[in-house]
Amino acid sequence: MKILVMGAGKMGSFFIDLLSFDHEVAVYEKDPLRMRFTYNCQRFTQLEEVREFRPELVVNAVTVKYTIPAFKEIIPYLPKDCIITDISSVKTGLKEFYESTGMHYASSHPMFGPTFANLNQLSEENAIIINEGDFIGRLFFKDIYQKLGLNIYEYSFEEHDKTVAYSLSIPFVSTFVFAAVMKHQDAPGTTFKRHMRIAKGVLNEDDYLLQEILFNPYTHDQVSQIRTELKELLEIIDHKDADGMKKYLKKIRDNVRRDIEIKR
Repeated sequence: MKILVMGAGKMGSFFIDLLSFDHEVAVYEKDPLRMRFTYNCQRFTQLEEVREFRPELVVNAVTVKYTIPAFKEIIPYLPKDCIITDISSVKTGLKEFYESTGMHYASSHPMFGPTFANLNQLSEENAIIINEGDFIGRLFFKDIYQKLGLNIYEYSFEEHDKTVAYSLSIPFVSTFVFAAVMKHQDAPGTTFKRHMRIAKGVLNEDDYLLQEILFNPYTHDQVSQIRTELKELLEIIDHKDADGMKKYLKKIRDNVRRDIEIKR
């Protein structure tokens, strides 16, 4: 298959490497410097080169802010039967856009990134494939994710946004709060250092990505739960309520017991 990857950033380069040994791959990137470390693929900086390549499938891996604008720019240069796809972590407005194009489309979200994941060992990582759109496009993502050993889940666009509101907004907001109140430590403890590593990864993400995840319509209720829990914990601390603390610790241990081994 002839595949065009849009964007030579971290995830774009990852998909180029992943696909280039089984398919004829090209990358379209306006900034030539970003293509310095891509290999085994054709490199395009002009839209006319895309027209000549005639891709059968496009993977849009540009920054989330430009996902739809990038599609609008390139679609006039694509064959009518080309499948357009995205790997965006924010799907706001994508379903409506795809349906307005009249083109075959598919959408997925690899729930990992080069910041934290070990790209050579992804068996504990997850991927979401949107169960709407072109069947062949969905099979394309399912095939490559199975080869990577990812755990695959199929959701609608709406179900995806609800999942992201929970799985990304809560850890992002928790990291924001940690970063907002922290002070530099010359001799930090182990837990502090681990939180700092997480903060480093999150705060190096694209500002627009962080904004869009937090502006997800389903995020508010999730963040409100954090506020409720902090209020309860603060009351326990203020009253030095040892019994209340014991009950609170039991509650949160029970809440995470399915996912975390509690050694007690």
